[in-house]
Amino acid sequence: MGAIAALGELKAKRVFLVADPFFRDNGMAEKVLSAARAESSEIFSRISPDPTVELAAEGTALVRAFQPDWIIALGGGSAMDCAKAMAHFSGVEAKLAAIPTTSGSGSEVTDFAILTHQQVKYPLVDKRLTPDVAILDGALLEKLPRSLVAEGGFDLISHCLEAYAAKNSGAISDCLAEEAFRTAYANLPASFAGNTQVRLDVHMAATMAAMAFSQAGLGLCHAMAHSLGGAFHVSHGKLNAILLPAVIGLNAHAAAGKYAAMARAAGLGGSGDAIGLRNLKNGLIRLRRDLGLPATLTQAGISEGQLWQKMDSIVEAALADPCCQSNPLTPEAFMVRRILEEVTK
Repeated sequence: MGAIAALGELKAKRVFLVADPFFRDNGMAEKVLSAARAESSEIFSRISPDPTVELAAEGTALVRAFQPDWIIALGGGSAMDCAKAMAHFSGVEAKLAAIPTTSGSGSEVTDFAILTHQQVKYPLVDKRLTPDVAILDGALLEKLPRSLVAEGGFDLISHCLEAYAAKNSGAISDCLAEEAFRTAYANLPASFAGNTQVRLDVHMAATMAAMAFSQAGLGLCHAMAHSLGGAFHVSHGKLNAILLPAVIGLNAHAAAGKYAAMARAAGLGGSGDAIGLRNLKNGLIRLRRDLGLPATLTQAGISEGQLWQKMDSIVEAALADPCCQSNPLTPEAFMVRRILEEVTK
């Protein structure tokens, strides 16, 4: 049964399982409940991408009614974000276990959750959102679709680089981010090509990167991805892939040395900071291409007209996002607009 067999050690009596619909349909949800060996259980599987406040409220009401002692999240970042919100807002004295099935969000070890309301993504940040238990099971990754390998992978890559350059970075977060980036950068192309042997390594790298940004913070790339994702419902990983090289170019005024150090750590070379920075940006662009991800917002399905129609609200939402607080440069509206212009066509 793999690592999920550890659920039996929780001694759970009443389990509320929050699962992606795919895992309800393929029987994995029932396997997880069987492993937990609870006396009673309930499954909530109405998870969708960009989970809304309304969906979380619906699940919260069910948690209150069921009164579990454990809530288990099974799925990608959306399932974990929903489960965190349900656990937090229900007021029920339940512990939370997270079983990620994609390698990117790192939500299994963070105090973050993202909910959407009226086309705006709202990051929730509270220490009480951190799961009590995280289970990384490589068997759950064997049939991971290529699109999720790519999109989760670039989310992971952006976590590493934003945490490494963040204002609150330190020796421990740097070590975690550096090792996670080196592992992910080396193994993502093979995972995308179907090599399942490297996927647990990437999975663990995603968790390490999340531990890094939980301590150090994130930055403008994530803030803009949140605002664009809320407005246009483009996947978070695609948006990170489009934005990250441009954001690094902007932040280089304050963090060129950190970016160059990361490039050297990943084997991209660069004896001087300027060369290391160039090599890092070029390496990210190659990786984006190798993973079949879009290079521009237009390629991701957002037309220039649509973008300009919502420009003011997108800029406002990005600057209001908590991720901006730890960006190495203090973001201003003209910086956000400049990046959006760079990545549009």
